[in-house]
Amino acid sequence: MRLRLVSLIGLVGLFVGVALAAAQPPITNGRLQPRAATASIEREIQALAGQLTEPAWVGYTVPARPGDHQMCCWNGDGNNSCCTGCRLEPGVASAVISTQQNRPTLLESGDSFFVLYRIDNRQVVRIRMFSEACPLDLGGRTLHWLTGVRDEDSIGYLTTFLGASAGNKLADSALSAIAMHRHQTAIDRLIAAAREGATTHVRGQALFWLAQRAGEQAVGAISDAIANDPETEVKRRAVFALSQLPRSEGVPLLIQVARTNTNPAVRKQAMFWLGQSRDPRALQFFQEILFK
Repeated sequence: MRLRLVSLIGLVGLFVGVALAAAQPPITNGRLQPRAATASIEREIQALAGQLTEPAWVGYTVPARPGDHQMCCWNGDGNNSCCTGCRLEPGVASAVISTQQNRPTLLESGDSFFVLYRIDNRQVVRIRMFSEACPLDLGGRTLHWLTGVRDEDSIGYLTTFLGASAGNKLADSALSAIAMHRHQTAIDRLIAAAREGATTHVRGQALFWLAQRAGEQAVGAISDAIANDPETEVKRRAVFALSQLPRSEGVPLLIQVARTNTNPAVRKQAMFWLGQSRDPRALQFFQEILFK
């Protein structure tokens, strides 16, 4: 009985150890410093930024939306047979981590993903995402690893980079990271960005990521942008977002836009993506127009 109990404790310890290891990225050429998040992510990053004397990274793990999402950097012969890993710092001459030497290549993405922020001159200058199994070359920098981060807090902090002053690059990274979160709040924030984004670019990109998440809420927000957004460019991006929906949803909506929208540029965009779909319903629609 005692032997069984000891074995059970050993197994529990093993599983806990594996879980803890999976919560941090495999790194090389740098230092990883765990730090418990006792405040919001924004306050934690502000506190760290005020202490840093050189560029560094801050990161954490959050649950990922369902699906196979490989976020890493591949190198080698194109068959993923050599190496995998990402260098975080530009111009670093260290080698990319070899999966054959250090760890097996995982063919399926995990249930979580990593969000990393590069801090320089006391502000966030870059946002990146990586799969759980992606090895990271820190380029001699320190990665401050926050534990206990809530996914709602992560989404809320990423939303702060969608303002007009943040710039398109940070906004693009923030939107793609928001879209990767499993929590329902991610959909709500994408819808809000699509409807009320500070710039045309943010609204258009939010529509694209909404299409990737699909669902009734996404369709409603995309259709609303086509009907009501004052910018033709946003309407065009919304039409593209329709083309990214599953065909059972996207093709009928594209046909409807091509038939009824009053903006010629929007109708033209809908017809273009219908042509790209190669769907029989699109062919039938074109026949109706050509043989009226």
